[in-house]
Amino acid sequence: MAKTPAFQKREENRGRAPSDYWPLFSLIAITAAAATAIISHTNGDWMQWMHYFMGLFLCCFAMLKIFNLAAFAEGFNMYDLVAKKVPGYSYAYPFIELALGLGFLSFFIPPLVYLATILVMIVGTIGVIKALEKGLDINCPCMGSVLDVPLSTVTLTEDIAMGLMAFIMLGNYSLTLLG
Repeated sequence: MAKTPAFQKREENRGRAPSDYWPLFSLIAITAAAATAIISHTNGDWMQWMHYFMGLFLCCFAMLKIFNLAAFAEGFNMYDLVAKKVPGYSYAYPFIELALGLGFLSFFIPPLVYLATILVMIVGTIGVIKALEKGLDINCPCMGSVLDVPLSTVTLTEDIAMGLMAFIMLGNYSLTLLG
């Protein structure tokens, strides 16, 4: 018998304590520290820091999803706008995220990576907003089925922040080309 994925579990008062988000905060802090270590030789170039942060963050989150694709897909299908309508998208999504992460880390066609990231984050943001409005109580599939973090405004903030960082990098890239 298959184990019930963590994102179907309901708990009272879930998501109200900072400790509920410890896995997410840990991943963000470690990713930020790694990006800082990588750019330490670049005199604090914040655009490069954002590049490495986004790359590391997306690769780590893709890995968490890939650990159990079926469980991730089941949770993602509950709220993602594209996954609800396009069969197989929820299975492809972790690999899209991985490709974006590797694109950031390799600086591969930056404007394409920025635009794709902005699009993915806008769609994700809308799906999270709709799920929160419905009061959907699931574990955030963004952490795969490995870590137990509730879908919440923290998830929403993460999606918005990632989209905003990609937008800032796109703007900086465009200004660099014009300047």
